[in-house]
Amino acid sequence: MLRGMDAPLDAARALLDEASSVVVLTGAGISTASGIPDFRGPEGVWTKDPNAEMLSDFETWVTQPTIRAAAWQSRRSSPYWSAQPNPGHRAIVTLERRGVLDTLVTQNIDRLHHKAGSSPERIVEIHGNGHEFVCLSCGARGPIGEVLERVEQGEPDPACLALIDGVACEGILKSATISFGQSLVPLDLERAQSAAMRCDLLLAIGSTLSVYPIANMVPTARSHGAAIIIINGSPTAMDDLADVVLRGDISETLAALVSD
Repeated sequence: MLRGMDAPLDAARALLDEASSVVVLTGAGISTASGIPDFRGPEGVWTKDPNAEMLSDFETWVTQPTIRAAAWQSRRSSPYWSAQPNPGHRAIVTLERRGVLDTLVTQNIDRLHHKAGSSPERIVEIHGNGHEFVCLSCGARGPIGEVLERVEQGEPDPACLALIDGVACEGILKSATISFGQSLVPLDLERAQSAAMRCDLLLAIGSTLSVYPIANMVPTARSHGAAIIIINGSPTAMDDLADVVLRGDISETLAALVSD
């Protein structure tokens, strides 16, 4: 049991027990226990190095080859490749197995929900995923390992090799993630908002709830009568909308909430 949290944890469990349609929204905080740092937390990547945020800017990626080359090099040693799901990820799988999980919307690109065993058809990767590449010219996609292998072999900024009328495309490659300055996939956004409108409980986990439009899932669910539980290590922008706020280690707290 989490010390000092018995009353709010019990209240959250009561809401979960009453729910028949749960929507989960996860942010970077759920994966920190798997060794992947978050972005805006006290020890976040962007908190400690504000310049690192520009690597997630679409215009920067497209216009600055030296930045792309540095980013490809950094991806070779990314913790994404060795990270494993933690009890928080597995707790969400438990909700699905109980038959109460409607949709899992994640802001994360690490695919740890997939690795934990969540059904892909229930997952909305609102910011894409970092395990695939995409060509910005022809739209070709594939495992990002193919690009990283070319980097390792000496290509600092690999171009697209897809053939178009027998000629290599040579377009700019990028991880299949949604960067600042790129539009979200309309269908993914529609799925997320529709889920928020029909659920009876929204569980927001490990997110500062400050990135829009996806943060709107919380007030949308609230306005349609759903209960709100927020689990995070620090205050969020929407704590005042929650029925219960659980503050503490995210993985441990979520596992305790879902435990039988």
